[in-house]
Amino acid sequence: MTTRRQFIRNAAGAVAGLAFTGCSGLGSEPLRMSPGVRRHVAVNGRRVKTIDVHAHCVVPEAMALMKRSIAPAALDMAQDRIRIMDAQGIDMEALSINPIWYGTERDLAAEIVRIQNEKLAQVCAANPERFVAFASVALQHPDLAVQQLDHAVKKLGMRGAAVGSRVGASEFAEPKFHPFWAKAEELGVLIFIHPAGTPELNKRLKGNGVLENVIGNPLDTTIALSHLIFQGTLDCFPGLKICAAHGGGYLPSYADRSDHGCLTFPERCDRNIVLKKKPTEYLKQLYFDSLIFTPDALRHLARQVGTDRIVMGTDYPFPWEDKAVDHILDTPGFSDAEKAAMLGDTAAKLLGIR
Repeated sequence: MTTRRQFIRNAAGAVAGLAFTGCSGLGSEPLRMSPGVRRHVAVNGRRVKTIDVHAHCVVPEAMALMKRSIAPAALDMAQDRIRIMDAQGIDMEALSINPIWYGTERDLAAEIVRIQNEKLAQVCAANPERFVAFASVALQHPDLAVQQLDHAVKKLGMRGAAVGSRVGASEFAEPKFHPFWAKAEELGVLIFIHPAGTPELNKRLKGNGVLENVIGNPLDTTIALSHLIFQGTLDCFPGLKICAAHGGGYLPSYADRSDHGCLTFPERCDRNIVLKKKPTEYLKQLYFDSLIFTPDALRHLARQVGTDRIVMGTDYPFPWEDKAVDHILDTPGFSDAEKAAMLGDTAAKLLGIR
């Protein structure tokens, strides 16, 4: 087993073995900007360390094991990523790899995860002031995922894990995943949930508008979080730290309806699951990234969950948002402390960044 000291010794040029690619892992066009002098962000004169919790990458060697190719542009992006961060005013990124290996058998899944976590550890060791990472785990084998998370955090310095929204038809609220949530709670690390879409609805989402992403992804996240709430998972693991991509999907925007479901249709709710509080109150037990585009949307999310539950996300390299810092700075109605929290102070606490 490679030690952390060996990672640091072998880290030179590590970023060259990492591809900054899109959610599907197949690559995407780079975010087009003109990198220049590093931008330092301050709020009312106080320097703030800005932290992006939502940045995609892949490891080509692991992709090859899954017989997946990578767009050439994605490979070129790795060498430019820090320069682009400088131009955007992003000091640090928490790198994550979207799980496209949930369908693989145990031995292959173990090898894919090993390669990815070791590469991410090398990249972070080579650039400790710019990158931290979320571990990969094979949640289709929950007992293996527990071991992988423990090793990644304790031996490789990972700050949590990036997971999908479900494993096949299995929701994360099912009891078989409880050992993983228990381990994450025990370690006190952040779990970043990123959607994988709703392929069962793809027939309806065909046509113009990229609806499988624009509608499908936030819907996927909404369903995943709702199951964690209504099945009592968040009651079972009250210390669990979960961050949902894309502002938590639709849930924070229509959360009040959740409070009325079992009141209106009690016969359709499981009497053996008695929640400790109203469904909407669990939103303040979760964290959400800021990738919701408009000042009105950001203020609405803050009203629902609190500014201390929002962290900055870019979804790099997809060009959804190249002004994530300004999105927070320029939204009226927030205090200096609230802006600083969303820009990086909260993420620093969650990810153990000094």
